[in-house]
Amino acid sequence: MGIFARFRRSGKGAGLKVPTVPSGLLLYAVGDIHGRDDLFAELLDRIDADRRSHDHDECILILLGDLVDRGPDSNKVIDRALAAAPRFDRFHHLIGNHEECMIQALTGDARALRYFVKIGGDATIRSYMCDDPKYDAASYEELASIFSQVVPATHTEFLDRGEDLVAYGDYVFVHAGIRDEIPIDRQKVSDLRWIREDFLRSNASRDVVVVHGHTISNNVEEQPHRIGIDTGAYVSGVLTAVGLSADRRWFLQTGI
Repeated sequence: MGIFARFRRSGKGAGLKVPTVPSGLLLYAVGDIHGRDDLFAELLDRIDADRRSHDHDECILILLGDLVDRGPDSNKVIDRALAAAPRFDRFHHLIGNHEECMIQALTGDARALRYFVKIGGDATIRSYMCDDPKYDAASYEELASIFSQVVPATHTEFLDRGEDLVAYGDYVFVHAGIRDEIPIDRQKVSDLRWIREDFLRSNASRDVVVVHGHTISNNVEEQPHRIGIDTGAYVSGVLTAVGLSADRRWFLQTGI
């Protein structure tokens, strides 16, 4: 089957409120793309087909961050995101920890670029340089200078416009997660982009459902108060989106 889509009403447990998004909104959030432009293109086509089957006043797309690194086509992913934005009534892209490191590497700091390479940024740099022998021969200092020159200004501006948290109705969208003891409007950027175990292991009840990426799982992690949709696209071939309308929730996936 080429598409994985399942509708369910959430909050079925006793005493749980059914989360909703405001009336008239049709919303899609996409998990970590990590340089897989082929999967991003496929999933956008599936979203386009899916949105035609839902009545709505506005259609919203949210990219949950980590568009870049590890996969082969980070430059093309950002190009596609820029081209996709006008096709939606509202478009949001979040800054993941990998975008944060890319932004730092683009300052020309060789130490920041070295760390960027360590976490998978080598694939991103290669996608922009289009010259593997030159990449292989360059020092980190040389790469730091080259990288800032080969990334188009439109891509740098796109990264700089990224958000850290988006909220619609009973849903909050972040890259990595939140810290439960801190109000939503006072979350630290470092947690929104990097948190992992403290968030994943928390059993605290929340007034919102947190939709996030950052942590890979074999399939969607659908819990009462969080939904993880990072399905490891760069290695699994499965890129996931969650669709939301009123009190309905469903998932679209590539490669299944």
